[in-house]
Amino acid sequence: MIKVSNNIIYLIANKLDVGKRLDQYITIHTEFSRQRVINLIENGYVKLNNKIINLKKYKIKGEESIEITIPEIRELNPLPENIPIDIVYEDNDIIVINKPSNLVVHPGAGIESGTLVNAILHHCGDTLSGIGGYKRPGIVHRLDKDTSGLMIVAKNDISHLNLSKQFSEQGRTGSLEKIYLAFVWGVPKLRKNKIETQMQRNTNDRTKMMVEKDPLKGRKAVTEYEIIETYCDKKNDPLASLLRCKLYTGRTHQIRVHLDYIGNPIICDAKYGKGFNTKMKQLSNISDQKTLTDLKRHALHSVSITFTHPTSNNNMTFNTDLPHDLVILRNILSANE
Repeated sequence: MIKVSNNIIYLIANKLDVGKRLDQYITIHTEFSRQRVINLIENGYVKLNNKIINLKKYKIKGEESIEITIPEIRELNPLPENIPIDIVYEDNDIIVINKPSNLVVHPGAGIESGTLVNAILHHCGDTLSGIGGYKRPGIVHRLDKDTSGLMIVAKNDISHLNLSKQFSEQGRTGSLEKIYLAFVWGVPKLRKNKIETQMQRNTNDRTKMMVEKDPLKGRKAVTEYEIIETYCDKKNDPLASLLRCKLYTGRTHQIRVHLDYIGNPIICDAKYGKGFNTKMKQLSNISDQKTLTDLKRHALHSVSITFTHPTSNNNMTFNTDLPHDLVILRNILSANE
Protein backbone atom coordinates (compact mmCIF):
# COMPACT_ATOMS: atom_id res chain seq x y z
CA MET A 1 0.00 0.00 0.00
CA ILE A 2 1.23 3.50 -0.84
CA LYS A 3 0.02 6.86 0.47
CA VAL A 4 1.48 10.33 -0.09
CA SER A 5 0.80 13.23 2.32
CA ASN A 6 2.69 16.42 3.21
CA ASN A 7 5.81 15.37 1.31
CA ILE A 8 5.94 12.02 3.11
CA ILE A 9 5.42 8.70 1.35
CA TYR A 10 3.89 5.96 3.53
CA LEU A 11 4.31 2.29 2.65
CA ILE A 12 3.19 -0.87 4.41
CA ALA A 13 5.03 -4.07 3.51
CA ASN A 14 3.10 -7.31 3.24
CA LYS A 15 3.96 -11.00 3.25
CA LEU A 16 4.70 -11.00 -0.48
CA ASP A 17 7.61 -8.62 0.18
CA VAL A 18 9.31 -10.79 2.81
CA GLY A 19 13.02 -11.21 2.08
CA LYS A 20 13.40 -8.17 -0.17
CA ARG A 21 16.08 -5.64 0.65
CA LEU A 22 14.76 -2.33 1.91
CA ASP A 23 16.27 -0.34 -0.98
CA GLN A 24 14.84 -2.85 -3.47
CA TYR A 25 11.39 -2.73 -1.87
CA ILE A 26 11.21 1.09 -1.92
CA THR A 27 12.48 1.24 -5.51
CA ILE A 28 9.77 -1.18 -6.65
CA HIS A 29 6.96 0.63 -4.85
CA THR A 30 7.88 4.27 -5.49
CA GLU A 31 9.47 4.33 -8.97
CA PHE A 32 12.48 6.16 -7.52
CA SER A 33 15.82 5.04 -8.93
CA ARG A 34 17.79 2.59 -6.80
CA GLN A 35 20.55 5.17 -6.27
CA ARG A 36 18.00 7.80 -5.24
CA VAL A 37 16.55 5.38 -2.67
CA ILE A 38 20.00 4.51 -1.31
CA ASN A 39 20.76 8.22 -0.87
CA LEU A 40 17.52 8.74 1.02
CA ILE A 41 18.22 5.79 3.34
CA GLU A 42 21.83 6.76 4.00
CA ASN A 43 20.88 10.38 4.73
CA GLY A 44 18.21 9.54 7.29
CA TYR A 45 15.07 10.25 5.26
CA VAL A 46 13.60 6.76 5.74
CA LYS A 47 11.88 5.45 8.87
CA LEU A 48 11.02 1.83 9.60
CA ASN A 49 8.30 1.39 12.22
CA ASN A 50 8.78 5.08 13.22
CA LYS A 51 12.57 4.77 13.66
CA ILE A 52 15.20 6.08 11.25
CA ILE A 53 16.95 3.25 9.43
CA ASN A 54 20.25 3.66 7.58
CA LEU A 55 20.68 0.03 6.58
CA LYS A 56 19.83 -0.37 2.89
CA LYS A 57 20.37 -4.14 3.09
CA TYR A 58 17.67 -4.61 5.76
CA LYS A 59 15.47 -7.58 4.76
CA ILE A 60 11.72 -6.99 4.83
CA LYS A 61 9.94 -9.23 7.35
CA GLY A 62 6.37 -8.23 6.47
CA GLU A 63 3.90 -5.82 8.09
CA GLU A 64 6.54 -3.07 8.51
CA SER A 65 5.44 0.55 8.15
CA ILE A 66 7.87 2.66 6.13
CA GLU A 67 7.98 6.46 5.90
CA ILE A 68 10.02 8.28 3.25
CA THR A 69 10.42 12.01 3.79
CA ILE A 70 10.97 14.07 0.65
CA PRO A 71 13.89 16.39 1.55
CA GLU A 72 13.95 20.17 1.32
CA ILE A 73 14.71 21.84 -1.98
CA ARG A 74 18.34 22.59 -2.87
CA GLU A 75 19.57 24.51 -5.87
CA LEU A 76 20.96 22.39 -8.68
CA ASN A 77 22.43 23.17 -12.04
CA PRO A 78 21.30 23.40 -14.85
CA LEU A 79 20.58 27.11 -14.75
CA PRO A 80 17.43 28.86 -15.99
CA GLU A 81 17.57 30.08 -19.59
CA ASN A 82 15.13 32.28 -21.44
CA ILE A 83 14.22 29.80 -24.18
CA PRO A 84 10.73 30.16 -25.71
CA ILE A 85 8.49 27.15 -25.10
CA ASP A 86 4.93 26.40 -26.20
CA ILE A 87 2.87 25.82 -23.03
CA VAL A 88 -0.33 23.93 -23.84
CA TYR A 89 -1.51 23.62 -20.21
CA GLU A 90 -0.16 24.47 -16.76
CA ASP A 91 -1.29 24.31 -13.13
CA ASN A 92 0.44 23.95 -9.75
CA ASP A 93 1.41 20.33 -10.43
CA ILE A 94 2.15 19.84 -14.12
CA ILE A 95 3.06 21.51 -17.39
CA VAL A 96 2.06 20.13 -20.80
CA ILE A 97 4.43 21.33 -23.49
CA ASN A 98 4.41 21.17 -27.27
CA LYS A 99 8.11 20.55 -27.81
CA PRO A 100 9.68 21.69 -31.09
CA SER A 101 12.19 19.56 -32.93
CA ASN A 102 15.90 20.28 -32.45
CA LEU A 103 15.44 20.75 -28.70
CA VAL A 104 17.15 18.38 -26.24
CA VAL A 105 14.96 17.56 -23.24
CA HIS A 106 17.55 17.21 -20.47
CA PRO A 107 21.21 18.18 -20.01
CA GLY A 108 23.55 15.26 -20.46
CA ALA A 109 26.99 14.33 -21.67
CA GLY A 110 28.33 17.25 -23.68
CA ILE A 111 25.07 19.25 -23.37
CA GLU A 112 24.93 21.57 -20.38
CA SER A 113 22.55 24.27 -21.62
CA GLY A 114 19.91 25.10 -24.20
CA THR A 115 17.61 22.27 -23.11
CA LEU A 116 13.93 22.04 -22.28
CA VAL A 117 14.84 21.74 -18.60
CA ASN A 118 16.72 25.05 -18.73
CA ALA A 119 13.67 26.64 -20.36
CA ILE A 120 11.24 25.30 -17.75
CA LEU A 121 13.46 26.50 -14.89
CA HIS A 122 13.27 30.01 -16.34
CA HIS A 123 9.54 29.81 -16.99
CA CYS A 124 8.60 28.50 -13.53
CA GLY A 125 10.96 30.56 -11.38
CA ASP A 126 10.08 30.23 -7.69
CA THR A 127 6.84 28.35 -8.41
CA LEU A 128 8.80 25.15 -9.03
CA SER A 129 8.56 22.96 -5.92
CA GLY A 130 11.30 20.65 -7.09
CA ILE A 131 12.01 16.98 -7.57
CA GLY A 132 14.15 14.72 -5.39
CA GLY A 133 15.19 17.55 -3.09
CA TYR A 134 16.44 19.76 -5.91
CA LYS A 135 14.83 22.69 -7.66
CA ARG A 136 14.27 21.14 -11.06
CA PRO A 137 11.35 19.91 -13.18
CA GLY A 138 10.43 16.24 -13.18
CA ILE A 139 11.00 14.64 -16.55
CA VAL A 140 8.74 11.56 -16.46
CA HIS A 141 9.15 10.74 -20.17
CA ARG A 142 11.30 12.06 -22.98
CA LEU A 143 11.14 12.81 -26.66
CA ASP A 144 14.21 12.49 -28.84
CA LYS A 145 15.86 15.78 -29.78
CA ASP A 146 14.33 15.75 -33.27
CA THR A 147 10.92 14.40 -32.27
CA SER A 148 8.34 17.14 -31.82
CA GLY A 149 5.09 17.19 -29.89
CA LEU A 150 3.41 16.83 -26.52
CA MET A 151 5.24 16.16 -23.25
CA ILE A 152 4.15 16.24 -19.60
CA VAL A 153 6.52 17.66 -16.96
CA ALA A 154 5.99 17.37 -13.19
CA LYS A 155 6.49 20.45 -10.99
CA ASN A 156 6.80 18.68 -7.63
CA ASP A 157 7.75 15.34 -6.10
CA ILE A 158 4.21 14.05 -5.56
CA SER A 159 3.25 14.68 -9.20
CA HIS A 160 6.54 13.18 -10.36
CA LEU A 161 5.92 9.99 -8.40
CA ASN A 162 2.36 9.65 -9.67
CA LEU A 163 3.16 10.35 -13.33
CA SER A 164 6.24 8.12 -13.26
CA LYS A 165 4.04 5.25 -12.12
CA GLN A 166 1.55 5.94 -14.93
CA PHE A 167 4.32 5.96 -17.52
CA SER A 168 5.89 2.80 -16.13
CA GLU A 169 2.54 1.05 -16.62
CA GLN A 170 2.07 2.62 -20.10
CA GLY A 171 -1.72 2.49 -19.90
CA ARG A 172 -1.91 -1.21 -19.02
CA THR A 173 -3.81 -0.42 -15.80
CA GLY A 174 -4.69 3.27 -16.19
CA SER A 175 -5.69 5.94 -18.65
CA LEU A 176 -2.25 6.80 -20.05
CA GLU A 177 -2.15 6.81 -23.85
CA LYS A 178 0.55 8.24 -26.13
CA ILE A 179 -0.17 8.68 -29.84
CA TYR A 180 2.38 9.61 -32.49
CA LEU A 181 2.19 10.40 -36.20
CA ALA A 182 5.02 9.04 -38.32
CA PHE A 183 5.75 9.59 -42.00
CA VAL A 184 7.52 6.48 -43.29
CA TRP A 185 9.00 5.25 -46.55
CA GLY A 186 6.88 2.64 -48.28
CA VAL A 187 3.56 1.16 -47.16
CA PRO A 188 3.40 -1.57 -44.48
CA LYS A 189 1.98 -4.91 -45.61
CA LEU A 190 -0.77 -4.80 -42.96
CA ARG A 191 -3.10 -1.82 -42.59
CA LYS A 192 -3.05 -2.22 -38.82
CA ASN A 193 -0.67 -4.27 -36.71
CA LYS A 194 0.95 -4.59 -33.30
CA ILE A 195 4.74 -5.00 -33.35
CA GLU A 196 6.01 -6.99 -30.33
CA THR A 197 9.74 -7.64 -29.94
CA GLN A 198 12.57 -7.57 -27.47
CA MET A 199 14.82 -4.47 -27.68
CA GLN A 200 18.28 -3.72 -26.39
CA ARG A 201 21.29 -1.47 -26.98
CA ASN A 202 22.89 -2.04 -30.39
CA THR A 203 25.97 -4.21 -29.91
CA ASN A 204 27.89 -2.40 -32.66
CA ASP A 205 26.79 1.19 -31.97
CA ARG A 206 25.95 2.18 -28.40
CA THR A 207 24.05 5.28 -29.59
CA LYS A 208 21.47 3.05 -31.28
CA MET A 209 18.91 0.47 -30.18
CA MET A 210 18.10 -2.77 -31.95
CA VAL A 211 15.53 -5.56 -32.06
CA GLU A 212 16.78 -8.62 -30.21
CA LYS A 213 15.41 -11.91 -31.53
CA ASP A 214 16.47 -13.92 -28.48
CA PRO A 215 13.39 -13.81 -26.19
CA LEU A 216 15.64 -14.10 -23.14
CA LYS A 217 17.55 -10.91 -23.96
CA GLY A 218 16.59 -7.26 -24.05
CA ARG A 219 13.32 -5.77 -22.84
CA LYS A 220 9.84 -6.20 -24.26
CA ALA A 221 8.74 -3.44 -26.66
CA VAL A 222 5.23 -3.11 -28.09
CA THR A 223 4.11 -0.60 -30.73
CA GLU A 224 0.74 -0.56 -32.48
CA TYR A 225 0.36 1.23 -35.81
CA GLU A 226 -2.41 2.01 -38.27
CA ILE A 227 -2.05 3.41 -41.78
CA ILE A 228 -3.74 6.82 -42.04
CA GLU A 229 -2.67 7.91 -45.52
CA THR A 230 -0.64 6.44 -48.37
CA TYR A 231 1.31 8.31 -51.05
CA CYS A 232 2.40 7.10 -54.51
CA ASP A 233 4.88 8.33 -57.09
CA LYS A 234 4.02 9.38 -60.65
CA LYS A 235 3.98 5.72 -61.70
CA ASN A 236 1.41 5.01 -58.99
CA ASP A 237 3.90 2.84 -57.10
CA PRO A 238 3.85 3.01 -53.29
CA LEU A 239 6.23 5.71 -52.05
CA ALA A 240 5.37 6.60 -48.46
CA SER A 241 2.65 6.52 -45.82
CA LEU A 242 1.46 8.28 -42.69
CA LEU A 243 1.05 6.03 -39.65
CA ARG A 244 -0.73 6.53 -36.35
CA CYS A 245 1.38 4.84 -33.67
CA LYS A 246 0.42 3.93 -30.11
CA LEU A 247 2.99 2.89 -27.51
CA TYR A 248 2.44 0.13 -24.97
CA THR A 249 6.02 0.33 -23.68
CA GLY A 250 8.47 3.21 -23.53
CA ARG A 251 11.83 1.99 -24.83
CA THR A 252 14.45 4.38 -26.18
CA HIS A 253 13.90 5.06 -29.93
CA GLN A 254 11.11 2.47 -29.85
CA ILE A 255 8.93 3.70 -32.73
CA ARG A 256 11.94 4.46 -34.92
CA VAL A 257 13.46 1.00 -34.35
CA HIS A 258 10.18 -0.86 -34.80
CA LEU A 259 9.23 0.86 -38.05
CA ASP A 260 12.71 0.29 -39.47
CA TYR A 261 12.41 -3.35 -38.35
CA ILE A 262 9.27 -3.92 -40.49
CA GLY A 263 10.93 -2.23 -43.49
CA ASN A 264 9.27 1.18 -43.24
CA PRO A 265 11.76 3.55 -41.60
CA ILE A 266 10.72 7.08 -40.67
CA ILE A 267 11.44 9.63 -43.38
CA CYS A 268 14.68 11.58 -42.83
CA ASP A 269 15.73 9.43 -39.86
CA ALA A 270 19.52 9.82 -40.07
CA LYS A 271 20.11 7.07 -37.51
CA TYR A 272 17.76 4.30 -38.64
CA GLY A 273 16.60 5.17 -42.15
CA LYS A 274 19.70 6.14 -44.14
CA GLY A 275 19.38 3.28 -46.59
CA PHE A 276 16.02 4.56 -47.83
CA ASN A 277 17.06 8.12 -48.64
CA THR A 278 17.32 7.12 -52.31
CA LYS A 279 13.51 7.12 -52.34
CA MET A 280 13.68 10.91 -52.32
CA LYS A 281 14.75 10.68 -55.97
CA GLN A 282 11.28 9.33 -56.77
CA LEU A 283 9.82 12.74 -55.97
CA SER A 284 8.96 14.41 -59.27
CA ASN A 285 10.10 17.89 -58.27
CA ILE A 286 13.81 18.58 -57.68
CA SER A 287 12.96 21.40 -55.25
CA ASP A 288 10.86 18.94 -53.23
CA GLN A 289 13.85 16.62 -53.02
CA LYS A 290 15.91 19.50 -51.65
CA THR A 291 13.17 20.35 -49.12
CA LEU A 292 13.35 16.83 -47.70
CA THR A 293 17.14 16.94 -47.67
CA ASP A 294 16.95 20.18 -45.69
CA LEU A 295 14.34 18.88 -43.23
CA LYS A 296 17.13 17.89 -40.80
CA ARG A 297 14.81 15.97 -38.46
CA HIS A 298 12.99 12.67 -38.57
CA ALA A 299 9.30 12.93 -39.40
CA LEU A 300 7.87 11.84 -36.03
CA HIS A 301 5.44 13.89 -33.94
CA SER A 302 3.79 13.24 -30.55
CA VAL A 303 0.27 14.31 -31.50
CA SER A 304 -1.88 13.26 -28.51
CA ILE A 305 -1.49 12.32 -24.87
CA THR A 306 -4.03 11.15 -22.29
CA PHE A 307 -3.33 10.67 -18.57
CA THR A 308 -4.80 10.95 -15.09
CA HIS A 309 -4.03 14.23 -13.33
CA PRO A 310 -1.73 13.42 -10.37
CA THR A 311 -3.77 15.30 -7.74
CA SER A 312 -7.29 15.82 -9.09
CA ASN A 313 -7.49 12.29 -10.59
CA ASN A 314 -9.32 13.72 -13.59
CA ASN A 315 -8.60 12.16 -16.98
CA MET A 316 -6.99 14.72 -19.29
CA THR A 317 -6.39 14.58 -23.04
CA PHE A 318 -4.34 17.01 -25.11
CA ASN A 319 -3.91 17.13 -28.87
CA THR A 320 -1.70 19.17 -31.14
CA ASP A 321 -1.47 19.80 -34.87
CA LEU A 322 1.40 18.75 -37.10
CA PRO A 323 4.21 21.34 -37.00
CA HIS A 324 4.79 23.49 -40.07
CA ASP A 325 7.73 21.47 -41.43
CA LEU A 326 5.75 18.22 -41.36
CA VAL A 327 2.75 19.92 -42.96
CA ILE A 328 5.08 20.87 -45.81
CA LEU A 329 6.29 17.26 -46.01
CA ARG A 330 2.70 16.02 -46.13
CA ASN A 331 1.87 18.46 -48.92
CA ILE A 332 4.92 17.38 -50.92
CA LEU A 333 4.02 13.70 -50.64
CA SER A 334 0.38 14.38 -51.54
CA ALA A 335 1.26 16.58 -54.54
CA ASN A 336 3.75 14.05 -55.90
CA GLU A 337 0.98 11.63 -56.94
